[in-house]
Amino acid sequence: MRLSTILLCGVALASALAPGAAFAGSAPPVASAADLDRANANIDQLNTRIDALEAELQAAEQRSADDHNALSGLGSAASGWWSDTSVNGRMYWDVSYVDQETNGTRTGTSNGTAFDIKRFYVGIDHKFNDTFSANVTTDFTYDSGSGTSQIYIKKAYLQAKIDDALVIRVGSTDLPWIPFVEDVYGMRYVENTLADRLKYGTSADWGVHFSGKFLGGALNYAFSVVNGAGYKKAGVFRTNGPDMEGRISTKFDDITLAVGGYIGHLGVQYGGAIHHSATRFDALAAWTPGPFKLGVEFFEANNYLSVSSTTQTDHATGVSGFTAYNFAPEWTVFGRYDYAKKHINALIPSSVPDNYYNVGIEWNPTKIIDFSLVYKHDQASHGSFSTSNGTIGGSTNGNYSEIGIFGQVRW
Repeated sequence: MRLSTILLCGVALASALAPGAAFAGSAPPVASAADLDRANANIDQLNTRIDALEAELQAAEQRSADDHNALSGLGSAASGWWSDTSVNGRMYWDVSYVDQETNGTRTGTSNGTAFDIKRFYVGIDHKFNDTFSANVTTDFTYDSGSGTSQIYIKKAYLQAKIDDALVIRVGSTDLPWIPFVEDVYGMRYVENTLADRLKYGTSADWGVHFSGKFLGGALNYAFSVVNGAGYKKAGVFRTNGPDMEGRISTKFDDITLAVGGYIGHLGVQYGGAIHHSATRFDALAAWTPGPFKLGVEFFEANNYLSVSSTTQTDHATGVSGFTAYNFAPEWTVFGRYDYAKKHINALIPSSVPDNYYNVGIEWNPTKIIDFSLVYKHDQASHGSFSTSNGTIGGSTNGNYSEIGIFGQVRW
């Protein structure tokens, strides 16, 4: 029924009832022709206004329907493939002063002040469904030959999560040991962990990777079958045989314990000389009650420098102790000491010791940003170590000192 019809019926009913109420007991007055004309004009104006109101109501209903359809379409678009894709990033940087000397003489190009970006990762994760996902993570390095920074792939893998107890990745991704220790240590942006700092391991490689957890995450494992040349050498696909690295770890209450190992030929291409297998044993224990952290990492490695040598073998051991105390919501003090030594049977004297330590205070103003004031010192004698800070040591001795602000940004 039209709204105008309803209103007219109401007016008619009111008109019929009103005279009876107003003139009860007497004859109703007779309307003149002029009164009827004015009444008809008023009714016409009322019908015009009612028609305009109905038109406006219909237009409003149409706009509401259009808006609903537009929002429905936007919802469909928002549920496209990009809704299952995320982008993350992390940057390690520092502003520091370095003082380095070899056999009592300063190494000119290694000294001085500089702003460095040590790492800049950008990662893209995409989830296809509850089982399959993929990741690509880029890093960059400075190429001294061309004088420019170059971007390369650190991670690129397809993941199949069969169950919490079995996750398979194919491609380049984290190896079982070093990234695990980095998570426990928590200060990777200040310095690489022990085996990584001394170049007796790498954080990622190309191959097939297995991992999983049991007992609600209390027991974890990781195992990788890889090329052995590290993530920077994606083109080394044909080797004399795959390298293998594994780890078993457990965490109960505030205690973390882990053991791991590595065996292989470090990416020697097929046809290259192989006379030894590189092996490494790893162990870690950490205690993290509340704001306090105390941990120790150990490794023992054989023939990392002698896979292709017929005249030498080598042996190295290292231990790293680290601690941290979060004494205020945004502030943490920390320290670390590493001792390592290596023996190469072709060297005289045969033992090369390395002593490294760092101390610092960290400010964490927000979840994604950390700043640390750090002092580092490294010393090697009667030989040298290749480290993440360059070659340290000399025929008699060598010292490396660095002080500066170190930071990380992550999202």
